[in-house]
Amino acid sequence: MDYSTFGSVMTVVMLVVFLAIVAWACSGRRTAQFEAAARVPFEEDIEPPRRATEDTRGEKS
Repeated sequence: MDYSTFGSVMTVVMLVVFLAIVAWACSGRRTAQFEAAARVPFEEDIEPPRRATEDTRGEKS
């Protein structure tokens, strides 16, 4: 197998991989997960994150 044939085969393999990823991303089974992921930035935090300098009692060290 020479370089030209190898390059052609790899191009076809990468095209198939790309089309498989697109089909996976656009499948109807993934819609609910993508909609949930799209809402994440708009959800409010229940509790603000703790700073590294605060201990468990809320006092600064």
